[in-house]
Amino acid sequence: MKQNRKRSERRPVERLCPTPETGLTEEQAAQRRAAGWNNAAQDSLSKTEWQIVRDNVFTFFNFVFVALAACLFAVGAYRDMMFLGIVAANVFIGIVQELRVKRTLDKVTLLSGSTACVVRGGRTRTVPTDELVLDDIVLLRPGSQVCADAVVADGTLEVNEALLTGEAELVQKRPGDTLLSGSFVVTGACAARLDKVGTDCYAARITGEARRRKRHRSEMMRALDRLLRFISIAIIPVFVIMFCKAVFLLHTGLEYAMSSTVAAIIGMIPEGLYLLVSVALAVSVISPAQQNAGSRAFLHRESGPVDTLCLDKTGTITEGCMEVLETIPYRAWRGRTGRAAGQLYAAAGEDNATAQALRARFGALGGGWQQSRRPLQLRAQVGALVPKDGDEYILGAPEIVLGGGYAAFRGTVEPQLAAGRRVLVLARGHGVLEGGTLQHDPQALGFVVLSDKIRADAPATLAYFKAQGVDIKVISGDNAVSVAEVARRAGVEGAEHYLDMSRVPEDADLRGAAQAHAVFGRVTPQQKRALICALKDTGRTVAMIGDGVNDVLALKDADCSIAMAAGSEAAQHVAQLVLLSSNFSAMPQIVKEGRRVINNIERSATLFLVKNIFSFVVSLVLLFAAMPYPLVPAQISLLSGLLIGVPSFLLTFEPSYGRVRGSFMRSVLLNALPGGLVNVVNLLAVMWIGSGMGLPMEQISTVCTLLAGTAGFMVLLFLCWPLSRWRFAIVAAMGVGFIGACVLWGRCLAFPLFQGVRGRCWAYLPPPLPR
Repeated sequence: MKQNRKRSERRPVERLCPTPETGLTEEQAAQRRAAGWNNAAQDSLSKTEWQIVRDNVFTFFNFVFVALAACLFAVGAYRDMMFLGIVAANVFIGIVQELRVKRTLDKVTLLSGSTACVVRGGRTRTVPTDELVLDDIVLLRPGSQVCADAVVADGTLEVNEALLTGEAELVQKRPGDTLLSGSFVVTGACAARLDKVGTDCYAARITGEARRRKRHRSEMMRALDRLLRFISIAIIPVFVIMFCKAVFLLHTGLEYAMSSTVAAIIGMIPEGLYLLVSVALAVSVISPAQQNAGSRAFLHRESGPVDTLCLDKTGTITEGCMEVLETIPYRAWRGRTGRAAGQLYAAAGEDNATAQALRARFGALGGGWQQSRRPLQLRAQVGALVPKDGDEYILGAPEIVLGGGYAAFRGTVEPQLAAGRRVLVLARGHGVLEGGTLQHDPQALGFVVLSDKIRADAPATLAYFKAQGVDIKVISGDNAVSVAEVARRAGVEGAEHYLDMSRVPEDADLRGAAQAHAVFGRVTPQQKRALICALKDTGRTVAMIGDGVNDVLALKDADCSIAMAAGSEAAQHVAQLVLLSSNFSAMPQIVKEGRRVINNIERSATLFLVKNIFSFVVSLVLLFAAMPYPLVPAQISLLSGLLIGVPSFLLTFEPSYGRVRGSFMRSVLLNALPGGLVNVVNLLAVMWIGSGMGLPMEQISTVCTLLAGTAGFMVLLFLCWPLSRWRFAIVAAMGVGFIGACVLWGRCLAFPLFQGVRGRCWAYLPPPLPR
């Protein structure tokens, strides 16, 4: 509806066809923006302040609590309404924390917003993508993601539309062809005119509704959703049956019947658990933001179970800044090899690390090949260009470009590869290219030797993952020998076990190879994706770090995907986590944060479920027994506040970096079940014995509260063991607080209890002996 309303607010404008050299004028762009024809995305996915308040206040369980409080008010049980204070505190904390997260994420979004290169009034500018307007001329280069539906005005390129169609094959685009938003440029460059913007774009039409309505739910949140769905179905019939039984069968009186029934329902609701998990997951996004990492989802918070980390070499283990070490000319191309290779890259519109290294070494590039504007076909690590003279110049990996002629140059190339360097060959042929493939071997003109420095922090980062039991897999398009040497120097365990993927059939089963090898070279984008899927098929939880267009397919299929901000826009759009500073060394802290959140939430959830288990089981038993529920809301609130709510909140933010294992809900239930069952046995035993002794219900309720508090304290002590200073302080404070509350509540707890028990127990003792 909002998208339709936005369309209706647009005013008609005259369509223009500006030239690629001049583009729209600033006045024309302003008129289109004022008429509503800018490239603003569909409605923002982030919440407004009002939405945050609404989502925290108007919830199903808050409605249940208010209804229960109204029932207590109606029967005059005002003291038992204190649980509303806990509910109000939960709501307040949730609102404050979400507003804090919103401000942090808004800053991250501002820093990491997408930009585009646009031509306005003959000048090239970089602007945010939402400031583009209809008929703008944008310049696209390899790695750029098409931000709106456009028509190619000048140039040729190849794009990958896998994110839209699921097909990984490259699609060639020429002048007049349509570019779909969401696709990304793989090779070539062009100037394109925006034909559809904003909500009219292809990607917006097919994903807008899904993006607004369907958000990713983590395993923890899905488990909690199932638990709360079950509770919400159970509480209404349980409330009606227990209340009617207490009033009409047990004749406890209206006030006590309402209080005990409300206490049973409150005990069944984990009133702070869902909020605690939501807030902890949300607040945990702040830490990556402080580490210069922007999160697109909470998925990386569950990176704790990751046991395999796949890396690209360039830009991850290495700095991604290539430098030319030397050129090795052949025949008459002495002194011309490097410059010719650079001119070939420039003619193809390339501006990657290799092109920048050639430009830094040989200066400004230009010359006869600049007029061709034919794209490099970057398939199988080979680039090719056909200038006007008809000769074909090929630049790429020697073993692929030279084919059968590579054997004559092994002595030149392989020592460089063994030293971890990259080698490109410049070759020339005539009629060797047909259909984008090499038909026969070209003639070598010379070699360019490049090197990429290993990041200073890479060895320490890789050592951290090794110590955590995470297997490292290096997946690269470079030569396998060179990649293996770089991996060995960086400290990758098993780097000597490498595999040249160019020798592996495309349809081969990779599960065995993915397990056995640590380094993979000459990997195509499709093979990267296949390796990720093969590792997942063997039961591994896989994280992928990449920065290039060739990493997009693998990032999309990984369980946890991380992109470098210095890499391509396409990789950033697919990834769940973007390292804004492109700092690989931030990964250990991000993983620690994820583990801390999961471990602490599991511990806190255990405390909540102890109360829910005993309250639900006891209520179920009492549906068929002639006894009322033994606790009242004030006592449940005392247990919830001092032995569950406060320690859960404090423990959630404690450092806890142990590796996450097993299912979230399974682990929580196994930890909570012993404490819950102990409470069930204690409460039912006290009620049976107390009824047999004729104790008033108030005194039975007091004993049940003390026993439930003791069991809750023991569960808290178990979860905090071994005790650190912080944990000891929490346990001690909660114990003192509970005892203090019992003493202050002496009128209804301590004195009536001991007086009643002493009077009844005395009757069972033998008379004193005569003096």
